[in-house]
Amino acid sequence: MSTRVAYLGPKGTYAEKAAKALAELEQLVAPEFLPCKGLRSVVDNLANNLCEAAVVPIENSVEGGVTSTLDSLWRHKNLYIHRALVLPIKHSLISSGSISTVSEVLSHPQALAQCSQWLNDNVPNAVHLPTNSTAEAIRMVKGSAFRAAIGSKDASEELNILAYPINDIEGNCTRFVILSKRNIKEEGNKASMAFSLKSNTPGALLKVLTCIANLGLNMSRIESRPSKRELGEYVFFIDLDLNNSNYKEFQKITEELSPLCNQIINFGCYFGSEVEFE
Repeated sequence: MSTRVAYLGPKGTYAEKAAKALAELEQLVAPEFLPCKGLRSVVDNLANNLCEAAVVPIENSVEGGVTSTLDSLWRHKNLYIHRALVLPIKHSLISSGSISTVSEVLSHPQALAQCSQWLNDNVPNAVHLPTNSTAEAIRMVKGSAFRAAIGSKDASEELNILAYPINDIEGNCTRFVILSKRNIKEEGNKASMAFSLKSNTPGALLKVLTCIANLGLNMSRIESRPSKRELGEYVFFIDLDLNNSNYKEFQKITEELSPLCNQIINFGCYFGSEVEFE
């Protein structure tokens, strides 16, 4: 029986590369990759049982947390992270024309932001147009001399690669995670959680962080997102470092934080990996 894996499509995206690498690392049986339009759709497919796994970007080293992913994870309470993969991102400028004729640059908003300084220096008069994915942008510029796309050179589809790499930051990378409804992981070097506070009072967040520290858990990342209920109310996403000595303490964390938090979502523990793509 095949395992259906949803990812941000169409084919040729960085997400497809990550999905195939994560499926291999997780040793999924006969993976069938399902490209989706939009990150919310990827997570919704898993939540609605239209697939068995979903791969989404969760954090970029330049632009920070991927807000659509974080918001979707908070909206669906029964999803778990099974593995993370750090994927180096090396963007190309791709077109049917030449760089001197480019007046519009299309790509996913994250890709446009990751190359904003390069674009300002090299095609300062070009208009930036967001698309659902880098692969969609490449398809949209076919046959146009004045349009260019930012995307993977592997997905250039016989178009001209005008420049590579064009990242503003050389070490640009994105962390992808593979999600499932099955919470079967009982080991790993990372754990992720999200929570909202019971009250917006002085020291409320500090009490939560102190509780985590008292358990001997190192917090490697914290990020806030608006709760979307009222101005000034936030949801917090955290990553924790795990090892053999503190895993038992991590198992206590939901119980320990419950008196301080209104809602807690434990995405579980998992292993993180890094894979180099050329």
